[in-house]
Amino acid sequence: MYSGFLKNVWYVGIPSAELAVNKATARKILGEPIVFYRDSKGKVSAMRDICPHRGIPLSYGRVVNDQIECPYHGWKFDGTGMCTEIPSLCPDQELNPNKIKVRSYPVHEAQGLIWVFVGDKDYDVSKAPAIPVMKAFPADVKPNLTYVVNFPCHVDHAVIGLMDPAHGPYVHKSWFWRSEKTMLEKKKKFAPVNYGFQMVRHQPSKNSKAYKILGGTPTTEITFTLPCVRVEHIEVGPRNFYSYTALTPVDENNTRVTQLAYWDIPWLTLLKPAIHQFSKKFLGQDMDAVTKQQDGLRYDPSLMLIKDADTQAKWYYALKTEYHDHLEGKREFNHPVKETELRWRS
Repeated sequence: MYSGFLKNVWYVGIPSAELAVNKATARKILGEPIVFYRDSKGKVSAMRDICPHRGIPLSYGRVVNDQIECPYHGWKFDGTGMCTEIPSLCPDQELNPNKIKVRSYPVHEAQGLIWVFVGDKDYDVSKAPAIPVMKAFPADVKPNLTYVVNFPCHVDHAVIGLMDPAHGPYVHKSWFWRSEKTMLEKKKKFAPVNYGFQMVRHQPSKNSKAYKILGGTPTTEITFTLPCVRVEHIEVGPRNFYSYTALTPVDENNTRVTQLAYWDIPWLTLLKPAIHQFSKKFLGQDMDAVTKQQDGLRYDPSLMLIKDADTQAKWYYALKTEYHDHLEGKREFNHPVKETELRWRS
């Protein structure tokens, strides 16, 4: 089982709304400092957030003429990471700034998120797991809600905690969700998808009260894809609601969770404050659980994954291990998930 960070994949770097024009913003991903900036034309660039001259983070600088300027000595770098100017150089000095480079990262912006590709410089990004898109909405759609929170744990614990189907009655015990008193036996069909798996479309369980606010007869499907993206698509007749959760490993002990909601249900906008509070409380309950979990994990205990409630966690580890191994072995990816039906009580 591979427990490290996956590379040669796309991670969420930052929500689009958090990156203003001509501003630089720092993020740490897989333990590496990365600076994002948006130029005057709206184009986003990402590069290593360390000036090669004296090591100060470039994110402390400013964006000038669509380039990022180091705050220490004014060195300027374009979106490719190439140094374009060293102000202290005299005209007759032969140092060519263009030969000095900071590592840059491929970026992709769509549906309100800025993604960054982290991996080998010469890797063909088209071979990586595709960025999950919400097919009911165009590329320029903006999320109705965005919520970002830090989970103080390794990304593996954050992922399997969020996909765990059996913790709901205990972690999310609420009047608007469920408790152990309303537990029912669940039976769901699952199928493999590219670099992931999907809970096949179905009607939500009768004890899932939150779905009732959507009215009608909602159906839902939940898809997980590598490296760590969960998308729930709820349909109510011709209308759509998406819950989109992307996890970004910050370092060994921290994971940034970006939770977004999108909908085209007009009257639902009136409930936006309530939905925001629901999302905040729901994610907060998960964060509280993994925070408390760290008190036990510090003793490095042996952990268990049982059938069927933890099968999705087993799939996650199997997918992650296979992706790592297929890159290391330079061979085809062999999908470890097969179509099946799982049963549990929650």
